[in-house]
Amino acid sequence: MPLARRGEIWLVDLGMVQKTRPVVILSVAFLNHERAVVTYVPRTTLLRNTRFEVPHQARGFDPGAFDAQGLGGVPVTKLIRPLGTLDATTVQEVEFAVKNWLGLS
Repeated sequence: MPLARRGEIWLVDLGMVQKTRPVVILSVAFLNHERAVVTYVPRTTLLRNTRFEVPHQARGFDPGAFDAQGLGGVPVTKLIRPLGTLDATTVQEVEFAVKNWLGLS
């Protein structure tokens, strides 16, 4: 079973509608007796420049953003492979966008 850590970027199978795409993991590690799921924010290259998008540019990626409006969860069996790790500042920006999207700020 893949071990995804908070702040890591993973390639994930999101099904036929959303296809396979990079996501950033936001959830904390689960314990053995808990559900083997992760919460993620997907990365998109179809930018709309909204307050819920966090721009992301990195080597090996097309210009894009993490879109808090796509917040979701998947079983870890849908994780394909790790692609990298976000810096702490960008993780905080994604958290802020998610809080805004959910009305938690």
